Amino acid sequence: MGKKKTYTSLLLILLGYLAWGQDFAYTDMDETSYTDAHHLAYEGDHRSAKKILLNVLAKNPDNVQARSLLASTYSWAGQYAKARNEFNKAISKERNDRDIWIAAIKNELYAKEDATALGLANKALSYLKDDEEIERLALMAKTRVENRDYPEKGWYNQVSTVTSIKSRRAKKAAQQKEASDKKALRNRISVNNALTVFSEQFEPQVVSSVFYRRQTPVGSIMPRINYSNRLGRQGLQYDIDFWPKFSKRFYAYLNYGYSNSDLFPKHKIGGDLYVNLPWAIEFSAGGRYIVTNSSDIKAITNSLGHYRGNYYFSLRSFITPRPDGLTRVSGNLLVRKYLKDAQNFMGINVGMGVSPELRQIVADDRLLAETLFFIESQRLNFEYQFTGKRNPNIYRARLGVRRQELASDSGSFFWGVTAGLVYEVNF
Repeated sequence: MGKKKTYTSLLLILLGYLAWGQDFAYTDMDETSYTDAHHLAYEGDHRSAKKILLNVLAKNPDNVQARSLLASTYSWAGQYAKARNEFNKAISKERNDRDIWIAAIKNELYAKEDATALGLANKALSYLKDDEEIERLALMAKTRVENRDYPEKGWYNQVSTVTSIKSRRAKKAAQQKEASDKKALRNRISVNNALTVFSEQFEPQVVSSVFYRRQTPVGSIMPRINYSNRLGRQGLQYDIDFWPKFSKRFYAYLNYGYSNSDLFPKHKIGGDLYVNLPWAIEFSAGGRYIVTNSSDIKAITNSLGHYRGNYYFSLRSFITPRPDGLTRVSGNLLVRKYLKDAQNFMGINVGMGVSPELRQIVADDRLLAETLFFIESQRLNFEYQFTGKRNPNIYRARLGVRRQELASDSGSFFWGVTAGLVYEVNF
């Protein structure tokens, strides 16, 4: 009887050892397979990586790393629904892995499921407090959701004030406030003043404008009055902008201006058609037509914009035919960094050549409109915009420097320094 018990005990120990050894072998093999799959996936061989990962998960369904990598390979291949299913399984097993949360949120953004991405980001923040990358993705998803209802000159112009995403309760309060603001703040009045001083014989130049913007169901309408005081002469220009929206992807810009003063063109007409493309890219194409007392000026313009994180990049060119049959090209590069929301930013604008939208200069009582568009110019401008702490009003400061060729002396240049302030009241 004693021997029988001894044999039974030895048999159980041996079976346990074999089972442990088999588990160890499987675990070790799983780790090796995951490493191989990781290497293949990041080398671009997603098909081979998927085969290995599916085999690993068939033996060990609780392998969170393998499941997360499998989800990523689905996402990279554009199979967002399959990726979502795998990410959900991984998150249910491991709720504090920020890399899995970030990959899952990005999958929804790639799939253009912005509302789902926003909800996923909020859920992630309930487990991972104050994570800057997840907060950034949450803000990106939020602005995309808002843009679907209020597209105007890109997503960034219609984003209301967003409080820091610190908790689910604070997030809900911010969303309620923004929903209320959108219903109420459909009107804006802006006052703009700028002073330019020159290095040469030109006296200081004062330019001011007042505009009113009304948000309507078909787009924004902005009538404006521009005022200029140059060399003791004064003039007004009456201007109107219209931003019609056609769909979530397409919108446009239309402009008309009139003046009976020599300080401004008699008529100016402009327009652009904008299209929002995948990967946060925006493209526009259009033209400008300006009528002065001495000539008509036509220009073709286009722009390419890109949103990357909190940054916006825009490159715009103007192609202006000359009277002698030659063509002149000028361009502007705008870079902005958005701060707590889309109404708070700092930016820099660099330009070369002279575009039809550059304000004219008077010298010796003669308007330089017919020559201004065909002389050399370089421009550098800085801007900083912020909102009030307790109100939605907007403040913007601008500082710029311009180096421009003298129309009367080709090859000689003068300098101009401009400082300006803008104040906008929202109601």
